[in-house]
Amino acid sequence: MTPGKPSTANAGEPAKRSSISPADPCTIVIFGASGDLSRRKLIPALYSLAAQNCLARRFAIIGFARTPMTDEAFQQLAIDSVKKFADNGTGNDLQCKEFAQSLAYVSGEYHHPEAFEKLKHRLEELDRAHNLTGNRLFYLATPPDVYPLIIEQLHKAGLAKHPNGKSWVRIIIEKPFGRDLESAQKLNQTILKVFDEPQVYRIDHYLGKDTVQNLLVLRFGNGIFEPLWNRNFVDHVQITAAETLGVEQRAAFYETAGATRDMIQSHVLQLTSLVSMEPPAAFDATAVRNEKIKVLQSIRPFTEESIKTEIVRGQYGPGRMPGNSSLLAGYRQEPGVKKDSTTETFVAAKLHIDNWRWAGVPFYLRTGKRLPSRVTEIAIQFRRAPHLVFRGQNISSNTLVLNVQPDEGISISFHAKLPGQEMKLKTVTMDFSYRKEFGGGERSAYATLLNDCMRGDATLFDRADGVEAAWALVNPILDYFESHKPKFPNYAAGTWGPKEADELLERDGRHWRKP
Repeated sequence: MTPGKPSTANAGEPAKRSSISPADPCTIVIFGASGDLSRRKLIPALYSLAAQNCLARRFAIIGFARTPMTDEAFQQLAIDSVKKFADNGTGNDLQCKEFAQSLAYVSGEYHHPEAFEKLKHRLEELDRAHNLTGNRLFYLATPPDVYPLIIEQLHKAGLAKHPNGKSWVRIIIEKPFGRDLESAQKLNQTILKVFDEPQVYRIDHYLGKDTVQNLLVLRFGNGIFEPLWNRNFVDHVQITAAETLGVEQRAAFYETAGATRDMIQSHVLQLTSLVSMEPPAAFDATAVRNEKIKVLQSIRPFTEESIKTEIVRGQYGPGRMPGNSSLLAGYRQEPGVKKDSTTETFVAAKLHIDNWRWAGVPFYLRTGKRLPSRVTEIAIQFRRAPHLVFRGQNISSNTLVLNVQPDEGISISFHAKLPGQEMKLKTVTMDFSYRKEFGGGERSAYATLLNDCMRGDATLFDRADGVEAAWALVNPILDYFESHKPKFPNYAAGTWGPKEADELLERDGRHWRKP
């Protein structure tokens, strides 16, 4: 088989119903190719795209890392990764082996110019051998402190711009993009000295999930929702990103990050901006990202006084998950965590968006580790009916819920009459499930975003000003956390966070949803 040519091993089998489009011919270079992100996410995502005929007929993948490895060893690593982590139903053993033939490997130190010269020669060799037209995609799947070094070496090797001026060169930057506003600005300056902004794709894998994208379709593609999407009809919005896992093997990273940096600044604020943005003039990168930045700039800045009343932080202690008698360690007992650590594993926040659409509508955000269930959802809580005709009935507000993970879908609750002579009401739910409607398992967000990048569609990627606006909002919170030491731990593993998080809503006469 010619490297890069998609297999026909599954010919005649029903394909998944998918809107992913084929990409341009190109070479994909993964820096940090021997690492966890590459093995668990990137290689399986690229394989899935190839299996679904969503890569070009001609492509190549080069892994670059410090670890010495032959092409054959890297190909075997890819086969093992695909078998363990790829989407279900995307191929078979023959297809997997054919995909692996498209992989090559270059080992070298990131600070050695000769390693990047070796990479350059390998790129040119593959371009000639497989007629890849010079298109190149660089993916930085390394620790963030290596990003500036790789960017500098790409520049010195002449790889940041293609000399013929006809082919494209793009770079994907993984999160975390900086650790505060100052470092994010410095990283942007480093990148933009070498690459032009249209070449840069700052990735947040949450935005590749179908339900997140479908939020825009729900709002702007249907006439029945958008008229209600404002302060006149919405009481409040809740966004929850909950994990059952603890810190696992990420203590070295998490001790320097915490839930605010890891989740609020990126994933949760991205969801907030998509929920609340104005209709874009067109569904393209410029229009969508312009509206998202307007939301971030409209969020009321946090002061020391507002942080005291509208931000809650927590750290899990020992506890048990519902239905499991095993005692789980607290965060401070996890391997690699300081015994007196003040790193937060939970954050809840109340946001105010000071614009015409959302004035007076609070947005409640929460994220945490070791919570009772793994769920990411957006809940739009509508106002109660102004006149309660059915007095004495327990009538709650209507809620529209977008389930981002693990079971992607949308549900809406309303009231119906129970059978019988008496007027008794019950809250019922209409559900839309991606799995039931479109078949197959959960689609890889990385596959969607990699495909978008190769097609030059930056709609779901962050822009420099968007990253900096999010950090500008979060920075005062981080400064406050640094100067005010908390009393931790303050919630048990297997619970929904500290009691102060419940009080945050109860003061407003509201309650957190139970996912």
